[in-house]
Amino acid sequence: MDELVRRRIPILVLTQEHCAFCEQARDTLERLSHEYPLVLSTLDIGSPEGQQLATQGGLLFPPGILIDGEPFSYGRLSERKLRRELDRRWKQSSLANTHLTHVPT
Repeated sequence: MDELVRRRIPILVLTQEHCAFCEQARDTLERLSHEYPLVLSTLDIGSPEGQQLATQGGLLFPPGILIDGEPFSYGRLSERKLRRELDRRWKQSSLANTHLTHVPT
């Protein structure tokens, strides 16, 4: 029996202390991790690595959100926009896995 294995989606949140939007983003992502196969991690935007990622991605202020290493948003996180992106990636992953899994041998 073929079983589709969907890839988990890594999300990195660039944060800083005393950031209300960062807390809101973490809460939203934590809630969505029950609906989507997310791997969540955080990094201080003030750290050398955080500064480099923010600069390279054009993430002007926290929270900076990277999905699978690609800049997604900064500032207040839009749950609607995030859901659309996750649905798009989930669909792409499902289609890719269907093509890989159901190739005749």
